[in-house]
This record gives sequence, C-alpha cells and structure tokens, in this order.
Amino acid sequence: MPLPQTHIVFAIFPGVTHLDFTGPHQVLSRLPGAKVTVASLDGKPVDAEGLTFCNLGKLTEIETCDVLCVPGGFGVTQAMLDDAFLGEIKRLAWGARYVTSVCTGSLVLAAAGLLTGKRAGCHWAWRDQLALFGAFPTAERVVRDGRFITGGGVTAGIDFGLTLIAEIAGDGVAQAVQLGVEYDPQPPFDSGSPDKALAKVLARVKAIYEDGMEERRAAAEEAARRLKEAV
Repeated sequence: MPLPQTHIVFAIFPGVTHLDFTGPHQVLSRLPGAKVTVASLDGKPVDAEGLTFCNLGKLTEIETCDVLCVPGGFGVTQAMLDDAFLGEIKRLAWGARYVTSVCTGSLVLAAAGLLTGKRAGCHWAWRDQLALFGAFPTAERVVRDGRFITGGGVTAGIDFGLTLIAEIAGDGVAQAVQLGVEYDPQPPFDSGSPDKALAKVLARVKAIYEDGMEERRAAAEEAARRLKEAV
C-alpha cells in the first residue's frame, strides 16, 4: 500500500550551510510519497558558501507542511532577528507533524519560541546558546522531544533524515534509502567531535569560530530578549 504524500519544507536563508539541508534533502527526497520544497522567505535566490540556490518556493505562499526543517549556517545570526522569517517559521510549525532542524537551525527554532522547555541538539560550538531560550542543549547527534527533532552539526543532517524516514515509513525503508545512497561512513580521521579531536585541532577550530562568535551570541541574547517580551 503506497504511503500518503508527505510535504517536507526546507526553510533556507542567506548564509545557510548548504550541506545542512542538501544532505537530508537527498535522503528525504527518496521517502516514498515525499514532496520536498526548498523555500526562502520571498523566493529570492540564496547564497550558501559559494553556491547559489534559485527557483525557490516562497515561505509566504506555503499554506501548510507535514515536516518543517530549518538548517543552520553563519546566516543564523541574522535569521534569528528577522521577524518576518521567524513569523513564517512559527506559522508553518503550528500545523506541521514534525518540526525539525539541522546544526544551528535549532537556534532559529528557539528564537521563534518553539523549543522552550525542550531538549534540542545543535552544532557543538553554539549548542550552549540554546539555553538562552529556555531549551535544554543536548549533545546527541539526533535529539527528539515530541514532534521536535533536531540534528547536530552539518553531517548529522543525514542521520536526522534517516531517523525521520524510519519514523514515517519504518526501519526497512530507512535502511533501503541508506543503502541506496551508500551511507557507510568510514572517515579517514576520528576527529568529528570536540571529545575526539586532538587538543591542538580543537583549539584551531575554536579560533576560527571565534570570528563572529561575539556577534552570534549578541544576536541570540537579543532574540531571547524579544521572545521573553513577546510572551
């Protein structure tokens, strides 16, 4: 018996990290019955770390969806303070069966007031900022709290996508998709988390992320202040 259609919307913005959504997009597009839409606020093209995504849907014209996914990226700093973008996220989240994110996309969900009191994942470098919004930062690669499913940094989006497929269509379908895309990670280095990386490697990456960290935290604090005032 065929599965009913599942409308999946990826809400993207300038400065998004493309693998945050292209990873799970590739996986979720293979879900039987999936209709996948990538949309920006007004349908304008979005620059993403050297790539430009165009022919996008308009969030303002999407009435409902079954799955809403917000990816992350350095543009989250601005997205957290974009009232129009947050308004569309809140509207679509209201009727979605699953509200999801990858990487720092969870900060956008949090700024929209959707993760207060909930466990949530995020990229390790910015995970602590979830607490500003009353969420509970969690280091798991994929975190579920009710209908909210949040992935860790970047490549965790693939794990998230497979987790969601298993939730919707069962483990067998998810495993078939995993095999179809040959998702069989065998990284050349075991340096994919702060706990595993050499101290000098961790220090180097932290130094890179330090550029813009103060601005990101200030934006998160401002977004959290606005959220509290709106309640």
